[in-house]
Amino acid sequence: MGAVEIEAPVNSKTSQDSSTENDELSPITQVRLTVPTTDDPTLPVWTFRMWILGLLSCILLSFLNQFFYYRREPLIITQITVQVATLPLGRFMAAFLPATQFRLPGFGSRKFSFNPGPFNMKEHVLISIFANAGYAFGNGSAYAVGIVNIIKAFYGRNISFIAAWLLIITTQVLGYGWAGLLRKYVVEPAHMWWPSTLVQISLFRALHEKEVEGNNNSKQTMTRAKFFVIALTCSFAWYLFPAYLFQTLQSISWVCWAYPKSVTAHQLGSGFSGLGLGAFTLDWSAVASFLFSPLISPFFAIANVFVGYALIMYIVTPISYWGLNVYNAKTFPIFSADLFTGQGQPYNITTIVNSKFEIDKVEYAKQGRINLSTFFALTYGFGFATIASTLTHVGLFHGRYNGLVFLLVEFEARVVYVRDASWEIYDRYRASTTGKMDVHTRLMRKNYKDIPSWWFHLLLVITILISLALTIFLKKEIQMPFWGLLFAAALAFIFTLPISIITATTNQTPGLNIITEYIMGIIYPGRPIANVCFKTYGYMSMSQAISFLSDFKLGHYMKIPPRSMFLVQFLGTIIAGTINLSVAWWLLHSIDDICHKDKLPSNSPWTCPHDRVFFDASVIWGLVGPRRIFGPLGNYGALNWFFLGGIAGPFIVWLLHKAFPSKSWIPLINLPVLLGATAYMPPATALNYNSWILVGTIFNFFVFRYRQKWWQKYNYILSAALDAGVAFMAVLLYFTVGMEDKSIKWWGNDDTEHCFLATCPTAKGISVDGCPTF
Repeated sequence: MGAVEIEAPVNSKTSQDSSTENDELSPITQVRLTVPTTDDPTLPVWTFRMWILGLLSCILLSFLNQFFYYRREPLIITQITVQVATLPLGRFMAAFLPATQFRLPGFGSRKFSFNPGPFNMKEHVLISIFANAGYAFGNGSAYAVGIVNIIKAFYGRNISFIAAWLLIITTQVLGYGWAGLLRKYVVEPAHMWWPSTLVQISLFRALHEKEVEGNNNSKQTMTRAKFFVIALTCSFAWYLFPAYLFQTLQSISWVCWAYPKSVTAHQLGSGFSGLGLGAFTLDWSAVASFLFSPLISPFFAIANVFVGYALIMYIVTPISYWGLNVYNAKTFPIFSADLFTGQGQPYNITTIVNSKFEIDKVEYAKQGRINLSTFFALTYGFGFATIASTLTHVGLFHGRYNGLVFLLVEFEARVVYVRDASWEIYDRYRASTTGKMDVHTRLMRKNYKDIPSWWFHLLLVITILISLALTIFLKKEIQMPFWGLLFAAALAFIFTLPISIITATTNQTPGLNIITEYIMGIIYPGRPIANVCFKTYGYMSMSQAISFLSDFKLGHYMKIPPRSMFLVQFLGTIIAGTINLSVAWWLLHSIDDICHKDKLPSNSPWTCPHDRVFFDASVIWGLVGPRRIFGPLGNYGALNWFFLGGIAGPFIVWLLHKAFPSKSWIPLINLPVLLGATAYMPPATALNYNSWILVGTIFNFFVFRYRQKWWQKYNYILSAALDAGVAFMAVLLYFTVGMEDKSIKWWGNDDTEHCFLATCPTAKGISVDGCPTF
């Protein structure tokens, strides 16, 4: 396990291409400004340090993210936390591990060492790739764990551990097979530049710059490592208050306190169950849940989300609820992810599921049609419009040059302006297949052995065969027939290349989740688990493939040996998926009534907001089916018109831009971003959005503009420290007081926000327990 590389460099001499010919430079300005054009292939990457820190990061992140997944505020610990935290650890190991060289039997005269030299950036990149797998490439935990959760916690049925493990691993790995074969189209070409990777590269370079604690423009500054330790300690200590001692700090909804008997005031002021007017939080987990840390989001993205969120939350929703009473809105809560009967009562899902785990049509007819809160229904409509508008927006506005700045990241003296390029997507793809290779591709081909195609062919065949065995021999547990697997895999494969091209050139990634569940709901209705399995194989296989390719582009820019990249990604995915399932299995069997808000104490954190929405989706699209919700047999057929509106919207904006080319603000209207601003709601709440927007604006607008040196040096460090401090205290509290169910009884812990009437209906004659009847 010493300084072992999985492949030896083809050329052992350091490549210093400072005199790179101009025609070899990347055609993308942002890449030329950010990515170094030099490489040292002699640097060790498969070191003892990389293995220890990489495996530890993967294990820790997969455990913590799965642990937080079930909580009301499901904080996601990202790879940036690991990227920052492992740097001092790596340097510490380089300083104190023995440098003695030794031989291993079977390796001939090759020598190994636990400490082959200074901790280098390539080791750091591989550790971050391990960590990326540990938080499921942005999802927090493996997507298919949600299937296990709804089977056991919501439907009250069983699935074996082996079936669950196979389901999780195959859905996470299936897309890797064909993604590897697409590398020559979307990784090697210079025009496929993957804008999001530049942020990571800038952070790596900033972290590896030498710095000393001392004078900086006549002001004393501390090192990043010292700042990280101080901020982590403060975050760790403070989280004791909102998490245990004073839980009302999670949502300070003063409007509810001022008007304790007003349903309307509670609807307006509740951060968790209302519009969140005036609500704020002193809990970092509430700020960073669902939308990730606002400190790592550029202000342009925060501004776009704010406009779309404000439009939907504070204009469309109030008009729909109080003004138009759309879909009998007042019969139900204003904001809820639950399902209801026509009389505003909670829908009893278990009664409409028969012994075959399919819909019981007789019982369904007795309870009547399923109803949604107006906000929940509108989110589906806006989801339809977002999918449709993404396709037309990308085609129209990411065609010829429009000069839009959509990302700005500055680290120290390096400023990266990421702009839309002057090529059409198709032109970029054509250029990528016929254009001259740039310096990065040349260095990779010169210095490292490529991955044989048969690795990917073999992985794809084995994964499909295991998945087929799962659908054939364990069909009773997952419901999905073998043809559903093949259909889902085909959909994912077909969409991977075009959506990878869109992501690699525009930084936008359209999802297949709604489309896949809609398709399966039409052709195979009445089977909830079959629907979510089809969605997971179709949606996640493509999503994982794109994440795989994005990481490969990062490795391409950072000159990481391709075989090392592949093995780290593959091993990290297997390890993370296994730990995700193990933690889920443990919590599902150790916490009574987990995920059932009606049975848990009012201040219990184990409410499973993600799984509640996932369960509702399985009912809407799988058990009941889209025909009984969005079709002629349901109440929400009109929402299908949002597809047409989504297609037409970007055309209108584009025509306005052509008619008034001098109006520079018109092309700034990004309908996919505006319409998809509330895509995380529910399970995200108004409190999460309001606090995320506020904190993000403070740091990425005001601090960035007026205290830029501080922002450059400490902003990302602070984000990582806040995440880590909250994570460690949350785990400590669970093992010290949570498992024994010890709590402090007083007003500040009786309820997390004291907005008891926020979920009440306001229609006349509707009676719900705990609510006044109008």
